[in-house]
Amino acid sequence: MHIDYQPIIIGVAGGTGSGKTTVANVILDAVGRDRIAYLPHDAYYRDLTDLPPVQKAEVNFDHPNSLETELMIEHVRALKKGKPVDIPVYDFSTHSRTRETVRVEPQRVIIVEGILIFAERKLRELFDMKLFVDTDPDIRFIRRLERDIAERGRTMDMVIQQYLGTVRPMHLEFVDPSKRYADVIIPEGGLSQVAMDMVVARIESLLIKQG
Repeated sequence: MHIDYQPIIIGVAGGTGSGKTTVANVILDAVGRDRIAYLPHDAYYRDLTDLPPVQKAEVNFDHPNSLETELMIEHVRALKKGKPVDIPVYDFSTHSRTRETVRVEPQRVIIVEGILIFAERKLRELFDMKLFVDTDPDIRFIRRLERDIAERGRTMDMVIQQYLGTVRPMHLEFVDPSKRYADVIIPEGGLSQVAMDMVVARIESLLIKQG
């Protein structure tokens, strides 16, 4: 497929439970879901199907090495050239990729969303706009707790143990320092209307320049 435009690639980063999905949804609704290709970094966790349960339990899922970022970079580059991609579907309850994939078609706007996307230089350099969603740690932890219990089959003790063991240390080592690469820092977990209005206006002006 030949495209006669240069897609706008937007990175949305921030700590666990910061409101990245909220920000992405505001952009999707404002710009139009039919004009956006959406790639969540969470889909690219490495497949641990063959690892014994004991070793799975020892994997640090908050470290950049736990994600197959190389594949995501390939997918972003393919979309940029007008080629569709099939992104993985990850099962968080078993830490494995399912046999299913999701087809993502090339669009004028590509949103890449994830905790660690600004920590990876090669991925970061693909973005035309870098947004970092900033939220207080206590709010992020509560959101993480609620999500992991409701959606990922975890107990409260498991979530607390993981948060203290890897989530918080990796946030301090990788996520928070990557904030310095952001073009815009969005406060209040994406609920800042002023910040979101500015971001949407910028995206729309870029789209107009494209024609």
